[in-house]
Amino acid sequence: MPAVHGQRVIEADPAAEIALAQTLATRCTQAEIMVQFERFSRHDGVVDEMMRRVCLRAMLRACGDGVRVATQVGLRHPETMSLGDGVSIGMQTIIQGRFDGRCRIGQMTWIGPHCFLDARDLDIGDHVGWGPGARVLGSEHVGVPADLPIIATDLRIAPVRVHDWADIGMGAILLPGVTVGRGAIVGAGAVVTRDVPDYTTVAGVPARVIGRRAAAPADHAGRVDMETV
Repeated sequence: MPAVHGQRVIEADPAAEIALAQTLATRCTQAEIMVQFERFSRHDGVVDEMMRRVCLRAMLRACGDGVRVATQVGLRHPETMSLGDGVSIGMQTIIQGRFDGRCRIGQMTWIGPHCFLDARDLDIGDHVGWGPGARVLGSEHVGVPADLPIIATDLRIAPVRVHDWADIGMGAILLPGVTVGRGAIVGAGAVVTRDVPDYTTVAGVPARVIGRRAAAPADHAGRVDMETV
């Protein structure tokens, strides 16, 4: 069975959509545009989907053509986010940014339903598959001093990077500061605590290298230790 999303042909969005987004961005506040985004997030349909896209283009730092956003998607600080051409975001996914943060999702990347993205310092490359329910955390409390509740201690924000062509399995979790290499596969339910090398497959809790993709390009060839990542 051939791929569906990965084989999409992206066409330029209609000029009328782009003009409407520019009008909203000029005349409305972010809060007002968000109200409309949430209004059109309740139902499927041609008009609802178009208006979600219009609102996104008016709010985001950058928004490519052919973006698809399903119903009940939640965004916090969308002004810090960039979406490439052909990005698809599944139903009830939450993307939580920060007022001084940065989030980029590259072209043709597919984000499944029911995902949580801590988007305070997040970069997801091109043609990435992000399975349903997969999550990424970009911050953690330092936990010291011990005479304070952990949630009252300082917060450490660490960048998370997922390179082009990677695939994140259903229910996987990426912890703060990790990088997933180009063409790597993270198995379903894996908890990634360390960097994942290019073109490797990891699985488990914590995730470990369990294999290497047979078709890895020659310039990425080399021995990969079977270590915890």
